[in-house]
Amino acid sequence: MKLHLALASACLSAICAAASSAGAVEAPTLRPDQVAFRGLYKELVETNTSLSAGSCTLAAERMAARLKAAGYPDKDIDVFSTADHPKEGGLVAVLHGSDPKAKAILLLAHIDVVEAKREDWTRDPFTMVEEDGYYYARGAADDKAMASVFVDSLIRYRQEGYRPKRDIKLALTCGEETLAAFNGADWLAHNRRAEIDAAFALNEGAGGRLDAQGKRLYLEVQAGEKVPQDYRFESTNPGGHSSRPIKDNAIYHLSGALTRLMDYEFPVRFNDATRGYFTEIAKQRPGEIGDAINALLKDPTDAHADAIVSRDAGWHSSLRTTCVATMINGGHADNALPQRASAIVNCRIFPGESVESVRQALVQAAGDPKVSVTALGTPSPAGPPPPLTPEIMGPIKQVAGEMWPGTPILPTQSTGATDGRYLTAAGIPTYGLSGMFSGPEPNGVHGLNERIRIKTLMDGRDFLYRIVKVYAGGK
Repeated sequence: MKLHLALASACLSAICAAASSAGAVEAPTLRPDQVAFRGLYKELVETNTSLSAGSCTLAAERMAARLKAAGYPDKDIDVFSTADHPKEGGLVAVLHGSDPKAKAILLLAHIDVVEAKREDWTRDPFTMVEEDGYYYARGAADDKAMASVFVDSLIRYRQEGYRPKRDIKLALTCGEETLAAFNGADWLAHNRRAEIDAAFALNEGAGGRLDAQGKRLYLEVQAGEKVPQDYRFESTNPGGHSSRPIKDNAIYHLSGALTRLMDYEFPVRFNDATRGYFTEIAKQRPGEIGDAINALLKDPTDAHADAIVSRDAGWHSSLRTTCVATMINGGHADNALPQRASAIVNCRIFPGESVESVRQALVQAAGDPKVSVTALGTPSPAGPPPPLTPEIMGPIKQVAGEMWPGTPILPTQSTGATDGRYLTAAGIPTYGLSGMFSGPEPNGVHGLNERIRIKTLMDGRDFLYRIVKVYAGGK
C-alpha cells in the first residue's frame, strides 16, 4: 500500500487515460533471465486477487507450482488458507541454510490487490500490457512486483545451487489492501509463527526517487510506519419538529467539532528514521525549505519552520499523527430536527503514541461535551520502529553503492500502513526495501491504469536478488 505513489482514483477516466500515456520512457532490451522472469511476473499479475472477484489462494498455488518445478520439495512449501476464507490464502516457502544457529531472514509481500473495474480503465486491469516502457495492470507495482521478484529469486538461488548460511523464508499473503479482510500476515504471526520466524523481514514500503530526466535522487529504506485507526464523532439529541428549531442541534454540534478538528495539529515528532530522512533532504534543498527543515530538526516546536515544511502534504504527514474526517451521516427526516449525527475520522498514528492518547487529543480538539469520540474496531498492533543497525544498513550501502554509485540512502517512515506492522509488533523487525525507483509521473497505484517502469522492475529484481544473498551469507 504505497500511498505516496498513488494516483487519486477519483479523477475522471479521460484525465487518467491521458495521464497514463504521459511520460513514455525507453524500454530496456531484456536479458534471457529477465524474459523468464517476465513470464512469472505476468502470470502473477494476471491472476485476479481482488477481494470481490479474485483468489489469492490460486495465485499462491501458481507460485508454489513454479517453486516445485525449480526443485523445491513439498515439505519446504506450504500453501495455506482457512475454512472461513478459502480464497484468501497464501504461501510460505523456505530455502534452507547451512547454519541451523543462524536466524532466518523473511521476504514478505502481499498478493492481494485493490479493486479495479474494466469500464474505468483504458486497458483490461487483469491483462498485462507493455506500452511506452511500462507494464500496465492492477498490481503491476503494488505489490506483485516485489512478490514476483521474491519468488523468482528463490528459483534462481535453487537453480544455481546457492546454499545460504541462514534460511531464506518467503511469505506471500492476502488481505493487506482491505482493512476489515482476513489478513494472512497477521494470521501467520499468530498461528504459524515458527514458519515465518526470522531475525528481520524485507517488505514493501520504500523505493527510490527519480527526477524528470530519470536521474536517481535517493534510495529509501523504510524503518517504521504509522498505524491506521478510525474514530467516530457522534452527537445525539431528542430532536423535534423542524418548524420549531433550536440551537441545540446534533448536526450543528458535530459540524462545529469537525471544523475545530480541521484546525487542530498534532505536535511534530521525530524518530531515527524521520530525523535521518529530513537531515538528508535538507542537504538537497538549499534556501528557504532547507533552512526550515534544519530549524525544525533543531526545535520541533518552531511553528514558522513547521508551516514551511508542512506545505508538502507528505512531509506534513510524516512529521506527526494526522486525523481527517472521511465520512459523515446525520438526521432521519427532512422535516425533523436531527436525533443523531456522526462522522468517521481516520487517523494515522505516529509510532509511540497510543490509540487512547489520540482519542483524548481528539476530544480536546472537538471541544464540545455533546460530541463523543469513540475508537472503532480492533486497534492495529503497534511496535517500535525497527532500528537501522549496521547489520541492516551495511548490505544496503554495499549493493546500492555497486549498482548506483553516489545515490544517497534515506531512512524513511511510511505515512500509510503495510503488513509490516503485524510482524514488527510480533517481534520480527520489518523493513521496507525494494530498490525500485519511481519518477515524478503518476503510476496509478490504488487508482486507474496502474503501471511500473520496465527498467524499474528489472533493476529492483537485480537489487533484491543481490542484497538477499549478502544478508543470507553462504555461497
